[in-house]
Amino acid sequence: MNELKFLEEQGVSSSLINKIVKFREVYPVSDEVKNRIIKPAIPFYGKDILEMAIAGILQGQNLLLTGPKATGKNILAENLAYIFNRPSYNISFHVNTNSGDLIGTDTFEDNEVKLRKGSIYRCAEYGGFGILDEINMANDAVSVLHATLDYRRSIDVPGYDKIDLHPAARFIGTMNYGYAGTKELNEALVSRFLVIDMPAQTEETLGFIFHQMFPNARESAIEQFVGLFLDLQLKALNSEISTKALDLRGLLAAMKIVDVGLSPAKAVRMGVVNKTFDVFEKEIVEDVVSTRIPSEWTREDVYE
Repeated sequence: MNELKFLEEQGVSSSLINKIVKFREVYPVSDEVKNRIIKPAIPFYGKDILEMAIAGILQGQNLLLTGPKATGKNILAENLAYIFNRPSYNISFHVNTNSGDLIGTDTFEDNEVKLRKGSIYRCAEYGGFGILDEINMANDAVSVLHATLDYRRSIDVPGYDKIDLHPAARFIGTMNYGYAGTKELNEALVSRFLVIDMPAQTEETLGFIFHQMFPNARESAIEQFVGLFLDLQLKALNSEISTKALDLRGLLAAMKIVDVGLSPAKAVRMGVVNKTFDVFEKEIVEDVVSTRIPSEWTREDVYE
């Protein structure tokens, strides 16, 4: 299977890959939700992390991916859903998230009250992978998931009936450290996950991503874009700048728009530099960018 080839390329255990194939055969996807099986824009690189995540999912566990910004938490979650060929349901948590958003709310249809199913309900029904994004932004409403995430694997819908989770359903939570509005998860919720602490990006992981996404890019340009991210990451770790400019999605987007003819310096300004609004911090970021991406560079300096 082509979508499993990148696991083989990274040396992921053949035993785990074979078990994934078996999982996909045992749990076919309903035609109704096949449009929710989405190929990730970015492949995830990291053999050890992949093996830990795959092993947990194969054994029916839910995962909590923790770590600072730009460590690939959402990318890993999206890749796992695709690897296992499951429909994915993204639930972005915020301080006003309530149980109705997660499970469902009453609606009036055909002259009767019916349940408008929420993302968690549909995930449970169709055996999807629920990506619980920024789960530590949620308020106490997340407590309605306790029975869903533990051994009971069920949802008790007030006013309706209890439903059992599809055997292929899994939940993958993500959380960043130190964002405004975040808080520590309570012990009862954390105990329902296997926790993976995501490591910072390295030259190797970034090189893999850039080569996969931009096969016609010049090696010298990839080295500079990777080096730029690592330079910004180091400054963020040393608290010289905030993590606002440490945006891998923004850097990859900048690389993309260079391909249509925009100068690399302007593209990086849009994708990275302008993500910070503090004048002093922006000057530091601009200095880092100027050492890596010369202002005179054109598309031909980046792509063959």
